[in-house]
Amino acid sequence: MELTVVGNPANRRVELFTRAALAAGLPRPAVLPWRDVLTGAAPPPAGALVRVDSPGEDPEVDRLLRGAAVPARHGELVGLADAYAGLTDGMARVATGGARLLNPPQEVAVLCDKRRCHALLATAGVPVPEALPPVDGYASLRARMAAAGWGRVFVKPAHGSSAAGVIALAVGPRRVQAVTTIETTPDGLFNSLRLRRYDDEAQVAAIVDRLAPEGLHVERWLPKAGLGDRVVDVRVVVVAGRPSHAVVRASRGPLTNLHLGNARGDLAALRATAGPAAWSAAMQTCERVAACFPGCLHVGVDLMFLIGWRRHAVAEVNAFGDLLPGVLADGRDTYAEQVHALVTGRWDRWRASVGAPGREVVACGA
Repeated sequence: MELTVVGNPANRRVELFTRAALAAGLPRPAVLPWRDVLTGAAPPPAGALVRVDSPGEDPEVDRLLRGAAVPARHGELVGLADAYAGLTDGMARVATGGARLLNPPQEVAVLCDKRRCHALLATAGVPVPEALPPVDGYASLRARMAAAGWGRVFVKPAHGSSAAGVIALAVGPRRVQAVTTIETTPDGLFNSLRLRRYDDEAQVAAIVDRLAPEGLHVERWLPKAGLGDRVVDVRVVVVAGRPSHAVVRASRGPLTNLHLGNARGDLAALRATAGPAAWSAAMQTCERVAACFPGCLHVGVDLMFLIGWRRHAVAEVNAFGDLLPGVLADGRDTYAEQVHALVTGRWDRWRASVGAPGREVVACGA
């Protein structure tokens, strides 16, 4: 088995997957840089087995994805829709040589569009927060919230990742408060590693209106369960249809992403608190999510238990959500688990069991 990785060569994701392949006795995977893909390199040939990794964390690759003349300023929230179009076009180019992709373009296109992914999961009967109809700015957001009778929502860029640009918005009779990673300047919006609170409605409206042209997805803010003095959710990596690795993300605020200074929580304590039945039901949901994307070797599911622990919901599904450094299951990290699923044939068996060959993505709930 010979593997090719489309990625940014210096990125730790490529390094960790390469290490896993070598440890399994496979030849060193060839690396096709994203920069080369986006500047006209030949795609991998028919017969190649290709993992397409995240194009993130490289300013030049970001510029190429957006088709921009100059790189974005550090942390700048700009061209999110253009970057999405560049990603989908780039993945389509990778597939033109006839190689077998471990995450096909049509499925990644759904995973990287929160609106499409949410609609697909809802159609499949996966528990997800309710979503508002499309909004094109702050005025329509407030109107939609009022019509639904909702006072709290998450406003998400349709094509964002890592909580970039996400706004936890609470609206009361006399007060508006937004919690977000967004830092505003006169000439742009920037993603910060520090949460900010805005309670001036005009400022909140200006932020939403500046994000809206990139596309917005708005979900009802569901109350998460907590452990101790923190609310928690769980990133679950599902490999070949099997939930294998999980990390608890614990926060004192509404955004739980670990890179925002939040803590890894105690998985054993969470499972004990939820109880075997609730945990088993949640893992079955993660399996159902993976079955919606039968061409993908892995997906990363952001799962939240609601207050009382009896119910759960899927907040997001990530195409490139397998970076969980130091998390082992059966002695394997997430990358070794994926290689193991390939070399043992488990991935092919799972795909056959969910009808992957020729299967339409939209039929996942059938």
